[in-house]
Amino acid sequence: MIERARQLDAGDPLTQFRDRFDVPEGVIYLDGNSLGCLPIATPARLEQVVREEWGRDLIRSWNSAGWIDLPTRVGAKIAPLIGAKAHEVIVADSVSVNLFKLMSAALAMRPGRKVILSEPGNFPTDIYMIEGLEGQGLAERRLAERDKLLEALDEDAALLVLTHAHYKTGELFDMAELTRAAHDAGALVLWDLSHSGGALPVDLNGCNADFAVGCGYKYLNGGPGAPAYAFVAERHIENSNQPLSGWMGHAKPFAFSDDYTPAPGIERLLCGTPGILGVAALEVGVELIAEIGVEQLYAKSQKLSEFFRQCLTERGLELDLVSPSEPSARGSQLSFRHPEAYAICQALIARGVIGDFRDPDILRFGFAPAYLRFEDMAEAARHLAEVLESGEWQRDEFRERAAVT
Repeated sequence: MIERARQLDAGDPLTQFRDRFDVPEGVIYLDGNSLGCLPIATPARLEQVVREEWGRDLIRSWNSAGWIDLPTRVGAKIAPLIGAKAHEVIVADSVSVNLFKLMSAALAMRPGRKVILSEPGNFPTDIYMIEGLEGQGLAERRLAERDKLLEALDEDAALLVLTHAHYKTGELFDMAELTRAAHDAGALVLWDLSHSGGALPVDLNGCNADFAVGCGYKYLNGGPGAPAYAFVAERHIENSNQPLSGWMGHAKPFAFSDDYTPAPGIERLLCGTPGILGVAALEVGVELIAEIGVEQLYAKSQKLSEFFRQCLTERGLELDLVSPSEPSARGSQLSFRHPEAYAICQALIARGVIGDFRDPDILRFGFAPAYLRFEDMAEAARHLAEVLESGEWQRDEFRERAAVT
């Protein structure tokens, strides 16, 4: 398979972009769905912000370097990647905080309704934020399995909260169908794009979505703890009164009024002062992904994942695939179930093949096609086969679970 892989790499139009990322020598990085690789241009950009904008120009850089506009500027660059208008997206805070803001805003827009509907097994922070609102008496949490969601959308439902690409399996929801069903029931919809944004085509406005959140550190390569982004459909902005009424979300923040008036646009989603270093780093990653193009990235990720499966088959490995077998039904990842998934993951990491484990038994591989090669797929399959065939994973150091995996 290695020769076939090299042929595919030679004909790959995205091969040139690998050199725009700092991919460590000897590492096959299949965890870009948790933390994307460092763009080569990011350190220089951060040094410019630190030494010139902060170090030399100091507070003047809020104006001279455009710091004050960074959240909306970078949000506008993210917007085309998720099918939104420039003035509908802003960079702010974390996914968790943005979920709280938008859930609260949606509840206020549906007086008399308190149910926030999601699915069991959704990413924990999405469910925890619903639970937090429930604990304050503001919401009622309702969880329904995927095949029961439509019937769970009744006259009590205020908001449907779902993750577009499931974090464990990569399975995609039909965004248009579920948004339409929620609207038919009188509910609003909030999509979590944390495993979608920058990885696969998303069309929020084409689906008539109401709200969305997404993170900056996975496929957008913004760095660890990179700020998140939030989307509010144009038709809802004026009525989206989120509860974290910090000064940066004020209509006139530098008027220093004692009374809060929300900004007229998407800026009302801001709360406190933005972390300029984080947003500046994110901007580099967003620009790079936009340059490559999401459609091209997703097309290659489907080819990479299918080639990886072919390599496993040729090596006689029959792993329990929990991701959808059809590439168009999943995001940029493949997940397999194995009772010793944790130890296998650790053994692979020791060999320089970095995937990840998800409790209790999921071995997950993410495909970030901006910097992954078909040769990486062939080599990762070889390493996985050798780990399983040799029993290497049974070593004590691979079976003892660390606090962070």
